[in-house]
Amino acid sequence: MNHCIVEDEGRLRIVTLNRPEVMNALHSEAHQELDQVWNDFAANPDLWVAIVTGAGDRAFSAGNDLKVQAAGKRGPSPASGFAGLTKRYDLDKPVIAAVNGIAMGGGFEIALACDLIIAAENAIFALPEPRVGLIAGAGGVHRLPRMIGQKHALGMILTGRRVGAEEGRALGFVNEVVPQGQSLEAAKRWAGLILECSPLAVRASKQAVYAGMDKPTLQEAIGTIYPAQQRNIDSEDYIEGPRAFAEKRKPAWKNR
Repeated sequence: MNHCIVEDEGRLRIVTLNRPEVMNALHSEAHQELDQVWNDFAANPDLWVAIVTGAGDRAFSAGNDLKVQAAGKRGPSPASGFAGLTKRYDLDKPVIAAVNGIAMGGGFEIALACDLIIAAENAIFALPEPRVGLIAGAGGVHRLPRMIGQKHALGMILTGRRVGAEEGRALGFVNEVVPQGQSLEAAKRWAGLILECSPLAVRASKQAVYAGMDKPTLQEAIGTIYPAQQRNIDSEDYIEGPRAFAEKRKPAWKNR
């Protein structure tokens, strides 16, 4: 890998954006590389949860590498979007963002595409695209208002203003704020809690949340059996969970 570091620890994959010399800003080659990393994660039955973070202590990701773009060297992005994540709508496995510093533009959009955001106290979030004549088109202008409401989101989007970790938690897009340098360890703690649960039930739950939010009514959202939900119902783990509870032991999840 040239632009990221991939480490698998048991059921957990840790992906570190590794361009610290440009604050982990990404270009076409990095997007293509990350697309393959996430394809492999999605297809590997032994990997259940992932964390994405940034190399160094300054930045999670400064977003799009504008110097590459300004030099006319911007290549095509994969269908899965920025960092291979922002348009990856079919990934039911949970992904956690461990935001260790600046998350600007596309960097913030990577975090928003994750299911949980754990932020170090020095983390800074912003969608500054309009300040350079662009739009946060990798999901920022759409995900943020869905998460924190229109007025709060427009207050960030139309101004490009910077928001610290504590304000991010108050607004509702950050799950936990931790001391500087501890975002990855905190994200691992959250991943550990997820890994105690049935992987099929976790995926069914994630899919139901996102697909259900796209339904026009609450009644339709509740009344739909989603594909991952059906897979869970048909699984051995669907029997194992209640059996383990009745036998007062930890369940032995088989992911089938």
